[in-house]
Amino acid sequence: MPVHRVRRVIRKIDPWTVLKVALVFNGVMAVVFILGAVVFWAIFVNAGIPDRINEMALLIGLENGLNLQGAVYFRIVLLLAILGMIFMTGFMTLGVMVYNLITDIVGGIEVIVLEDSTPVSDRSKVSMPLASFRRRGILPPLRRDGPEKPGGPPAMTQGRPEPTVPPEDATDATEAEA
Repeated sequence: MPVHRVRRVIRKIDPWTVLKVALVFNGVMAVVFILGAVVFWAIFVNAGIPDRINEMALLIGLENGLNLQGAVYFRIVLLLAILGMIFMTGFMTLGVMVYNLITDIVGGIEVIVLEDSTPVSDRSKVSMPLASFRRRGILPPLRRDGPEKPGGPPAMTQGRPEPTVPPEDATDATEAEA
């Protein structure tokens, strides 16, 4: 299929859209950060590293050693995730506003894209399934019922048209005239 290159210029980006997308994206990243911290802490504890750090602190001369507690650790991780989500969303939205101000001066970013060069008329020749079924004789054709409405087309209903057979009296009358 032939394609041709087309130049497009991105001049404006909607800040509201970026805010919504950034909020969802950063929310997902915050959840990933929290889950990563949980996995890290589980591996950390299973390897016995907190106990080793505490023993090392006692050898160095700290009287009580270091007591690494998971609850404090997870509060810090949750706080960092929420703050990171809020700040990153704000920075992304602010960045889009700055981009829009700069593009007012410079003109935007020019992007070259490849487009399909199939004519539009070929794409629009797709027939509706019911119409193709009527042409093939699978569905009965539409017939006109009732009088025409003023200012509009006659009423159409679905069904087989009744065969048009002239009445017997009409054939006798035409034969008598001849």
